[in-house]
Amino acid sequence: MKAHGAGGLSGRSAVGLSVEGVSLSAGARRLVREVSLSARAGETIGLVGPNGSGKSTLLRAVYRVLRPDSGRVTVDGADAWSVPVRQLARTVAAVVQDGGADFELTVREVVAMGRTPHKRFLDGDTAEDAALIGDALAAVDAAHLADRSFDRLSGGERQRVLIARALAQRPALLVLDEPTNHLDVRHQLDILGALRRLSATVLLALHDLNLAAYFCDRLYVLHEGTVAAAGTPAEVLTPRLLAEVYGVAAEVGAHPETGAPHVTFLPGRTAAGASAPGSR
Repeated sequence: MKAHGAGGLSGRSAVGLSVEGVSLSAGARRLVREVSLSARAGETIGLVGPNGSGKSTLLRAVYRVLRPDSGRVTVDGADAWSVPVRQLARTVAAVVQDGGADFELTVREVVAMGRTPHKRFLDGDTAEDAALIGDALAAVDAAHLADRSFDRLSGGERQRVLIARALAQRPALLVLDEPTNHLDVRHQLDILGALRRLSATVLLALHDLNLAAYFCDRLYVLHEGTVAAAGTPAEVLTPRLLAEVYGVAAEVGAHPETGAPHVTFLPGRTAAGASAPGSR
């Protein structure tokens, strides 16, 4: 389990998440089939898998954008699709892929949007709001951007600001879809480290398996819309799994410094056990 504590951003109590037999479709195409997963309060859960495996689609059901065809999503024991939207927004925050519209706002104003679910209509920012906004910007190394126009930032800067907006919301459950996209290595490590220090429950989709192995308590591997494996990183990340799901040859061992599972891909080597295209 993560070590808690991240200044004023850690004030909310984490909540549990349960996804029970969820299926999701786009038109006639079934994208996710009877997926179940759970996160205990305070856990960091990683969702990994190849492109098109259903990760983003499943996350949309959790943060209430895509209604399940069947199954249910519960947050802190309550059906996420039955709770009023504003009430859910006080508990759940999301950072989505390509979620940065060209806001004609300063960075500080964008991050302040994270405080909206906790305010009444026309309420102004309080001293507590200002402190939380400052803490959120500092957590993602963006304090120096506060007065910049959001629409003039680089892709990586925008990503950090959107994560700061979610942190300022002080969610009990934080859902992130590829939060390290557009970030350089240093900021990838800084952002994932900041998420580990939150008291919130965190569910995030990641492409980088070594980052997922180091920062996540447990992993769910999606493949063609179903759960192919679930467990601790050491239980899940095996050469056989990587061959079957990703179609690549790899070695997996404990990293000598961190002790976390470390995947080394073997370019040019045939992946024993890999499925032929279209065989599933």
